[in-house]
Amino acid sequence: MRFAFSTLGCPGWTLERAVEAARAYGYEGIELRLLDGEVISPDLVRRHRERIRRVFAESGIALVALGTSARFAVTEAAERRTNEEATRELVELAAELGTPVIRVFGGRLPAGTDPAEGVARVAESLNRVAPVAEQAGVGVALETHDDFSASERVAEVLDRVPSRAIGALWDTHHPYRMGEPLPAIWSRLAGRLLHVHLKDARRRDGDQWDLVLLGEGEVPVREVVRALDLRGYDRFAAVEWEKKWHPEIAEPEVALPQHLAKLREYLS
Repeated sequence: MRFAFSTLGCPGWTLERAVEAARAYGYEGIELRLLDGEVISPDLVRRHRERIRRVFAESGIALVALGTSARFAVTEAAERRTNEEATRELVELAAELGTPVIRVFGGRLPAGTDPAEGVARVAESLNRVAPVAEQAGVGVALETHDDFSASERVAEVLDRVPSRAIGALWDTHHPYRMGEPLPAIWSRLAGRLLHVHLKDARRRDGDQWDLVLLGEGEVPVREVVRALDLRGYDRFAAVEWEKKWHPEIAEPEVALPQHLAKLREYLS
């Protein structure tokens, strides 16, 4: 298993600074969620693709994933089609950049929506983008997030999507806060696992959580990492330090090296 970090954790850095830090800290890859602090979109990646290609090629750091904002549980057909088209565009851009995975969301279910209907909509959209992903050789990973935080619900979607170009992204925090035990998560996602996000958090009130440095919270990241290692997971796992959305948490200069040191400790 190799480790990367998401640029979500360093919103004040340029792409060049992020790659330089990855090399300095000892990471082998980067997941692109922000580019120079801006959330990526097909247009942004397209405008900077030669720069992106050059920076990663010269550094030896791998571009391991594109963290898209696409969501498919929405009820409006036109919005869903727009997200599908953006996903296809980013799949093609990922192929050009040699990036193996893009991340997508199920998203929030509109009020009053039957969860089964949301599962069906997400599966329908993923089935529509699957042919492009297969042709491009790029995986599309549905994250355990929002109203699809439970691995059980992500697995329900994937059961309706036969293409192996479509799989799961296991975010360590969200299935845990949904009360799912590690063996259940593994059994549901292992056969379709394309990517992993590593983060720790501490419960504050009800379902309110504070993101904390690795090992300072209650998410069983150590057990997740060991399970992945023992079972031969050979893809990247990315540290997702959500500094962009939570400016009050530690600076990337503190958090990113701390996470990698802890992960190496867990593996040792």
